[in-house]
Amino acid sequence: MGRKNAGIKTVCENRKARHDYFIHETYEAGIALQGTEVKSLRAGRANLKDSYASIQDGELFVENLHISPYDQGNIFNHDPLRRRKLLMHKAEIVKLFAKTREKGFTLVPLKIYFKHGRAKMEIALASGKHNYDKRQDLHEKAAKREIERALKDRQRY
Repeated sequence: MGRKNAGIKTVCENRKARHDYFIHETYEAGIALQGTEVKSLRAGRANLKDSYASIQDGELFVENLHISPYDQGNIFNHDPLRRRKLLMHKAEIVKLFAKTREKGFTLVPLKIYFKHGRAKMEIALASGKHNYDKRQDLHEKAAKREIERALKDRQRY
């Protein structure tokens, strides 16, 4: 059998999303792009900071996704912050729409990657964290790091 990540090239990730939100479910969606946007993505020139997904008229869109203009592009270059359509099955969009109507849920892009030559985006159904939740996560992370360090030192002797 093939490897799990065979044919997958990650373009960019939104690491801050896992810090700012509780991730409940993740979904994979295709992205409808123009030619110069694909070339910029292949060069790794995208930024997911402050981007979010929304559902309007039964269609899924990503807002504030910044894909830099292609260097060798001409007058046909794209607008860096334009609204881009995400491609998912209708049943999945309806399910996400129902869940985002619940209090506190939002759709957050986690990463953009190429899978078998096609641009994909991983989006998450998420709810926001409070400051005390973020502090608790940092304490747990530090405690885990200390335990691993202690175990590593113990194995040396």
